[in-house]
Amino acid sequence: MASPTPLTKALIFGGKTGWIGGKMAVYLKEQGVEVVLAESRIQNRADVAKELDEVKPSHVFMAAGITGRPNIDWCEDHKPETIRTNVIGTLNLADLCDERGIHCTVYATGCIFKYDDAHPLGSGIGFTEEDKPNFDESFYSQTKGYMEPMLKCYPNCLILRVRMPISDDLSHRNFVTKIVKYERVVNIPNSMTVLYEMLPASLAMAKKGLTGVYNFCNPGVISHNECLDLYTKYVDPTYTYKNFTLEEQSKVLKAGRSNNELDATKLMRDMPEGIEINDIKTAVEKCMQRMQKNLTEEFGPLPDSLPKEVRKN
Repeated sequence: MASPTPLTKALIFGGKTGWIGGKMAVYLKEQGVEVVLAESRIQNRADVAKELDEVKPSHVFMAAGITGRPNIDWCEDHKPETIRTNVIGTLNLADLCDERGIHCTVYATGCIFKYDDAHPLGSGIGFTEEDKPNFDESFYSQTKGYMEPMLKCYPNCLILRVRMPISDDLSHRNFVTKIVKYERVVNIPNSMTVLYEMLPASLAMAKKGLTGVYNFCNPGVISHNECLDLYTKYVDPTYTYKNFTLEEQSKVLKAGRSNNELDATKLMRDMPEGIEINDIKTAVEKCMQRMQKNLTEEFGPLPDSLPKEVRKN
């Protein structure tokens, strides 16, 4: 753990156009922290160094990265661009922050594992922070798997393994919004990250000066069907969905998808006091309750007022 530095000014990479970075910018401002949204692109080392020296942040939050549009299949055909940002860019920022003694929180991914013989589906045995990545069936996950062992070498870096992030709005990046729009979904329990609870946790961890790798997910697992059932219960009672198998899914995807459970023991052990993190099933249910309230305020009575792209009936 690094010696805590008062968090007075945050420089956020991925804060101008990124989803998680944008949410962190709003939250940090609400907490009275001076926030600067980075202008430089992380793959341009000289520009990043110049911005760090000009802004002089107490802390850096790194939420920039390429996930592809409309999904990670894009990365399969754009490998140099993916490497440039997800590997070279991330290392640039971590290295430059280390040279300047700046704490750097990296919103990374836990999509670098898959269930295996030592961590069977349904066993409750999750991958720990010490486990080596075992999933490389997408180029996106490969680049993230390369990164983690290198990032761990930097004593100033807090590396958060985010998984299938969920928010209480209809953002196209929200895991629930994504699967609501699918014709068919697989039904596999996974570790997931409810941002309403976990983004404040990341700020508390940065303030405490925590470093190293953390499985950054609510404890436990929840399946796709359970998420959609809660969406149906609170947001759209007319919504219906169909399942298909992993084998059927693989026929329509260019790259494989990670399914795993991450062990939250270390996260919960080191979490600063005053931060509430619910188990994933409770967290998602509360999230859907907030979504119901938020969407009703934004659009009117549900479900008739919901945007067409999330209405199937």
